[in-house]
Amino acid sequence: MSRPLLLAAAFAVAASAVSFDVADAQARRDQQQEKQREEAAKKRRQAQEWGDARAPLPQLRNAGPCPYVKVLYDAARYIEFEGGREASAAVGYSGEIQGVSAQCAYKDDEPIRVSMEILFDLGKGPTAQGSAKTYRYWVAVTKRNDVVIEKQYFDLPVTFPAGRNRIYATETIDQVTIPRAQMTTSGANFEILIGFDVTPQMAEFNRAGKRFRVNAGTDVAGSAAAAQ
Repeated sequence: MSRPLLLAAAFAVAASAVSFDVADAQARRDQQQEKQREEAAKKRRQAQEWGDARAPLPQLRNAGPCPYVKVLYDAARYIEFEGGREASAAVGYSGEIQGVSAQCAYKDDEPIRVSMEILFDLGKGPTAQGSAKTYRYWVAVTKRNDVVIEKQYFDLPVTFPAGRNRIYATETIDQVTIPRAQMTTSGANFEILIGFDVTPQMAEFNRAGKRFRVNAGTDVAGSAAAAQ
């Protein structure tokens, strides 16, 4: 009678050991999964804190170099002068193109497609009338160091909130299309220029290297002076 009892006891011990092993393995898997969830949540928080959740422009694929995109110096700033006086107290609306980011894509014999984001710094001086202003700017495609192929104008309407005389605005140009004569024509053969629609006086003011702060003449800017 003792032998069957010993066998039963042995089976019971073995079954208990197996159940302990399974429980330990499950516990380790649960801990690993929890650790993975915590790491994923940490990465999401870091991405949100650093602002990396969404890129400003999609990454595009292209078969060669992109066109050179730049702001034309003579038209990089827009400053209205009341009565033609180049003084901080005579400044109306003003603006400056702070920067441009661009991406391009083309392959085979397809045209070059360029996407851009333009950052504007806009100001309201002491002689500005009202709180709304429509700025006008242009984007031109040229052959590198040569003639203008195409030039297009855009309107940028803005409203200055009460108590503010300086704001930022971002414009997105979804697609500039540049045809290519043949498959071997690369983006390096073209330039894209950007600038405000300025008067001859404004262009000369910029060309001479003079400048006022964007909100010159206001309480924030104080007595901003022109720099030669």
